[in-house]
Amino acid sequence: MTPVHFSFSTAFILGFMGLAFHRTHLLSALLCLEGMMLSLFIALSLWTLQTEVTNFSVAPMILLTFSACEASVGLALLVATARTHGTDRLQSLNLLQC
Repeated sequence: MTPVHFSFSTAFILGFMGLAFHRTHLLSALLCLEGMMLSLFIALSLWTLQTEVTNFSVAPMILLTFSACEASVGLALLVATARTHGTDRLQSLNLLQC
């Protein structure tokens, strides 16, 4: 494994571990998701540059578009949660209530 692959794998795993173990606030969960998406974007971009295949050259842009949509939906949920519940703590949210 090259150092480049190791660094992107480590960045993705650290984002996943932060998402799995430190789920106290919704904002921290969204930041971990965004870090995972950015490491996937950079890894996919480098992969398309290394293979020099023109068929997959649009794939990093599609992933970046989905990442931007995910971030906007996450921030909208954060604002809605903060307005209705007064906090963004995930332990205080009850998903069984409307």
